[in-house]
Amino acid sequence: MNAAQEYRKESTEQLQLTLKEIQRNLFRLRVQSETEKLQAPTEISKAKKSIARILTILRERELEAQRSGSTTS
Repeated sequence: MNAAQEYRKESTEQLQLTLKEIQRNLFRLRVQSETEKLQAPTEISKAKKSIARILTILRERELEAQRSGSTTS
């Protein structure tokens, strides 16, 4: 199972918490890459991709809520 499928199973609140955690981790990785040798440079790109996946899923849910809200109005 890929990461996007796993993220889709999580609730919106859980996704938002995961997003904040990954963003904090990305910040730490960026600081580490500037101040010292980064052990795994690919971690930055992995974090960015995870953030993009989560934001995409959250946006899809937001649009779906708007569609379902406008059809019932």
